[in-house]
Amino acid sequence: MSRAASLRLRCFTAMVVLGLSVMGCSKSKPSVASQASEPLRVSVTPIRLEALKGGVTASGLLTPRLEAAVSTELNGYRIASVFVDQGAEVRKGQPLARLDDTLLKSQIAQQRAVLAQQEVAAERAKAQADRVADLDDTGVLPQEQIAERRLSARSGDAAVKAAEAQLSDLLIREEMMTVRSPVAGRVLARAARPGDISAPANVMFRLAADDQIELNAEVPEADLNQLHPGDQAEVTLSNGRKVLGTIRVISPEVDSQTKLGGVRINLPVRGDLHFGGYGKAAFINSAHPARVAPEGAVRFDADGASVMTLGADGRVHKVPVHTGVRAHGLVELLDGPPVGTEVLLGGGAFVLDGDRVRATVTQGDAP
Repeated sequence: MSRAASLRLRCFTAMVVLGLSVMGCSKSKPSVASQASEPLRVSVTPIRLEALKGGVTASGLLTPRLEAAVSTELNGYRIASVFVDQGAEVRKGQPLARLDDTLLKSQIAQQRAVLAQQEVAAERAKAQADRVADLDDTGVLPQEQIAERRLSARSGDAAVKAAEAQLSDLLIREEMMTVRSPVAGRVLARAARPGDISAPANVMFRLAADDQIELNAEVPEADLNQLHPGDQAEVTLSNGRKVLGTIRVISPEVDSQTKLGGVRINLPVRGDLHFGGYGKAAFINSAHPARVAPEGAVRFDADGASVMTLGADGRVHKVPVHTGVRAHGLVELLDGPPVGTEVLLGGGAFVLDGDRVRATVTQGDAP
């Protein structure tokens, strides 16, 4: 054998050995493709029918249960002093402001003098009438003079009563010079300023009666029938704190545009409740049978909300849904798969429509 032929034989033998080595390695280790073909293990849970307690939620603004607007009935008097400011706690009858009564005091003094004069004139007329009390038809005095004296006495009495009424009106005005709180509560707003001129149309103060503030929540029309006066509601304030309230009244009217009805929730007296603040209520006693699934079973994408259902063949299918209320980690499904259908939980984000999976029922979610 020539040297060239021997070299070619060695090369061929090396290639055969190398090929056998590669084949041996491929048999000992599975390929990536074979690994990808194994079904993904996912957690599933059935859709079930359940009464969602506290499923009805609503938000609104904090308003006084009873708001008192304080003004004065007197017109044209200058405000001399203001005794309270916004946020002050006041009691019923407490002075809030004082009007300047300098001119009124002068008028009262003048009217007292007029009354005194009328009383003197009435006393004189009465004395003259008493002198002719027994002279009727005696001829001592003409009957016309006797009647005139008696009329003068009656006129004097009327003049006294008129002067007393005018004095009483001025004295009432003097009492009204002090503007007092009609209720006990908190001052929400103060518009009165020293130097302003009083007018009955001008509101000087606004008060929250008895410090009672409640949430005026707006509830969808469909949920109003589930609520009743006396039901409890957990109200979350803007600062994150929660307070327990009670439904006081449900409005019989629904807004024709928004289809929302008002529900007023009475709240306990607290210092962190502010008029005009925001609150969100979860009605604890509200419950209605609903088709529900865990929040983790509902996913959202460009097409909207959907769930991944598991078929009898072990394959998953994407089903669009519309969601309703949420409570305690559950979501109401307004449409979509029927009760009992198994849906994927968190692992549904890693599978596509038609993929085959291996399911594990989540503990506590089985019917």
